[in-house]
Amino acid sequence: MTDRPDTTPSRRRHLRRVRYAATGVAAAFLCGAAVLYGLGGVGNSAAACPMAKAETARLDPLVHGEVAAFGLGDPARLAPALSFNGPDGKPVSLADFKGKTVLLNMWATWCIPCRKEMPALDRLEGKLGGPDFQVVAVNVDTARLDRPKAFLADTGVKSLAFYADPTADVLQKLKANGELLGLPTTLLVDKNGCELGRMAGPADWASPDAEKLIEAAKG
Repeated sequence: MTDRPDTTPSRRRHLRRVRYAATGVAAAFLCGAAVLYGLGGVGNSAAACPMAKAETARLDPLVHGEVAAFGLGDPARLAPALSFNGPDGKPVSLADFKGKTVLLNMWATWCIPCRKEMPALDRLEGKLGGPDFQVVAVNVDTARLDRPKAFLADTGVKSLAFYADPTADVLQKLKANGELLGLPTTLLVDKNGCELGRMAGPADWASPDAEKLIEAAKG
């Protein structure tokens, strides 16, 4: 008996590449405003993530259901060097989270899908957040900076810490690489700082499908 065409290893690799590349196209239709940025960069190579290939292969069977649109990196590569403000208002970088798996989410108050997604991210953090995993949701509003915290309160967020980039430097750095993505966009970064994949658009991150993906990523 031969494998079905959609379950052979080569077919899985092809679909993974398609999902990963397609996120930039799909996200443009998810919000009223799109944001230009890319996830590459100088030194952002697969060679720096030798174990990530095995990680993405292990995660591949879990990319279905509520996280079917999640695009695994093929190959996985170093996550972009991003900096933003922490809960205390002081600068923090994505590299500061090395040692734990991170679900990095970019959101804004004007992004309608973000309103639906934020409670799910909050529940995920409340259930799985700890020393080995954290949801880092970064607000990218650049005006009316009193609104983001009110937005979180309105959506019932209790577990997520408040991270923000009010200067839009994060988006400008990513924009330079020329990939078109919208909001929300979410990156899954392993404990070694390697980007395992990304989601363009909202997902039910509190669903069993998402939890299984995160648990597997935590290793």
